[in-house]
Amino acid sequence: MHALLERLPGLDGLEVLPLELPDGEAAKTADVAVRAWEALGAAGFTRSDAVVTLGGGATTDMGGFVAATWLRGVRVVHVPTTVLGMVDAAVGGKTGMNTGAGKNLVGAFHEPAGVLCDLALLDTLPRAELVSGLAEVVKCGFIADPSILDLVEAEPAAALDPASPVLRELVERAVRVKAEVVSGDLRETGGDGSGHPGREALNYGHTLAHAIERSTGYAVRHGEAVAIGMVFVAELARLAGRLDDATAARHARTLDLVGLPTRWQGAPFDELLALMRVDKKSRGSLLRFVVLDALARPSILAGPDEHLLREAYAALAP
Repeated sequence: MHALLERLPGLDGLEVLPLELPDGEAAKTADVAVRAWEALGAAGFTRSDAVVTLGGGATTDMGGFVAATWLRGVRVVHVPTTVLGMVDAAVGGKTGMNTGAGKNLVGAFHEPAGVLCDLALLDTLPRAELVSGLAEVVKCGFIADPSILDLVEAEPAAALDPASPVLRELVERAVRVKAEVVSGDLRETGGDGSGHPGREALNYGHTLAHAIERSTGYAVRHGEAVAIGMVFVAELARLAGRLDDATAARHARTLDLVGLPTRWQGAPFDELLALMRVDKKSRGSLLRFVVLDALARPSILAGPDEHLLREAYAALAP
């Protein structure tokens, strides 16, 4: 990181305070936040300064949270180095950290002053990280922009090539989807009365995904969990009579093309059900899922019968 900072232009005369965070979800803890706050305090960090995050989604989440809470809010600029960071974590102003009770349950809304996406940075990623990040791109295709799905299905190899114009277009389209959804519902207060769930639509596939992540101690990558979660919720919507068979089946087919998992039985359903009840979309004891009524038509399914949940989970069996 230090070598990269030395090569960045425009830093002459600026004081730079590098702070390295643990890898992945290990960065999103109260201990890490306290360490960051103490470093800012020791450096005399004021509101005329700015936090710059350089890393993946977890770094963006935690860096944004530290910026949101230090002095009740200082500027933050994100330089995401992963597909996941570029299309999801860096855009929209959500920040957060994990607790023993669940993922991202502590956080704040804090819009970045800027987001700089350089696809050349993706050359540094292991293939598994590229694949994982593409889940959030595919999600945007299902909830808002089917052209994303067409691109992935037509050229799956190019979708995973950082030098390809296909991946560039996919990132641009996914960022546009998120920016448009967020602009209409900045603080996730709900839809506009039209039936669209507003910013909650971006949580498509995430209810089961977060439960999977917690049940495995975050051994499953976020994008992998989201892929599994989307297949689950598509089957749930089909069983509930909300989604047609072809669109439900398209989930696994498209995700399979880029190597994302679509089958999983890694934890007992009762354990996952208990974890899903802590999801931030829940209202009291009422489970709520983002589902599709049709391609690019997200809605909320509230309080589905437990037998439907179990049947949808059983469909994930390898």
